[in-house]
Amino acid sequence: MVSVRHGWPFVTFEGPPMRNRILEISESPCRLRVEHQQLVVDRGTEEDGLFPTKIPLEDIAAVVVAHPQVSYTQSVLSELSERGAAFVTCNRNRMPVGILLPLNANSVQTERFRRQLELKLPQKKRLWQQIVKSKIDMQAQLLQEVHGETFGLPPLIPLVRSGDTTNVEARAARRYWTALFGKDFRRDIDAENQNRFLNYGYAILRAATARAICAAGLHPSLGLHHHNKYNAWCLADDVMEPFRPVVDKVVVHMVNEDGADAEFNQQRRAILIRCLLSRVFVHDQQRTVLDALSLVAASLVDALSGSEATLSLPQEFAHAA
Repeated sequence: MVSVRHGWPFVTFEGPPMRNRILEISESPCRLRVEHQQLVVDRGTEEDGLFPTKIPLEDIAAVVVAHPQVSYTQSVLSELSERGAAFVTCNRNRMPVGILLPLNANSVQTERFRRQLELKLPQKKRLWQQIVKSKIDMQAQLLQEVHGETFGLPPLIPLVRSGDTTNVEARAARRYWTALFGKDFRRDIDAENQNRFLNYGYAILRAATARAICAAGLHPSLGLHHHNKYNAWCLADDVMEPFRPVVDKVVVHMVNEDGADAEFNQQRRAILIRCLLSRVFVHDQQRTVLDALSLVAASLVDALSGSEATLSLPQEFAHAA
């Protein structure tokens, strides 16, 4: 069960375990500070009847700051980082533009960095093959749920070779986006339609993925497939691929209910953040997306060590009873 707490000036999302609490601060000014191992949200003075809200630091997975008049102390950033939480800052349009992640998230990260650097290209290609297959499978399941058919995606899965050298991922994407949103839709990060919602959801997912990778002692910029020298999050971009349909699922339902031009307000941002606490099946067990990302990162560590070459990727959506 996932609960959502709305309270000026922020929204929190919490699901089992409590370590999965996410805070989004976007609607009103406030000040963040740390006191007695708790994050304190000051929204005014007690004389005005505005008492501070206190949240145990150990419960927090991420803090998303979107309001331009939020101030915070250095101890907020350092204490969150020490506990493995991500801090996401947004621009004036409420879109995430920066991520602060722990530097020492794992006691053996130097050894794991070395293994990442030494990973051979054939193994990278085989791991990427698994990721692409999982992504296309999740896309097909979403199309089946939304439209009652898969638009030919499942037959593409066996065609994915090591490294996806024939770019089956792109072939699937062309079918997928047209089927999901219509023949006129284009994935354009600058478009003022449902792309706004996708951009935000993917940015939050990317931050959560990078957090899981760092917690596993891996470096988020040393990718398997993504390798742009200007991208500091190549591995995060690799690992998050099969989870993108989780965001897509939320967005397609938002568009069906309110239209692609709906206002990008706190309520819709809250819905997108909450998808991190939705559930998928991994190894035939239901997991929140946050937990599933940790499992993928842990399985990648096993693959680097040579003990296991199969990643723990999402198998299917878990639907609420």
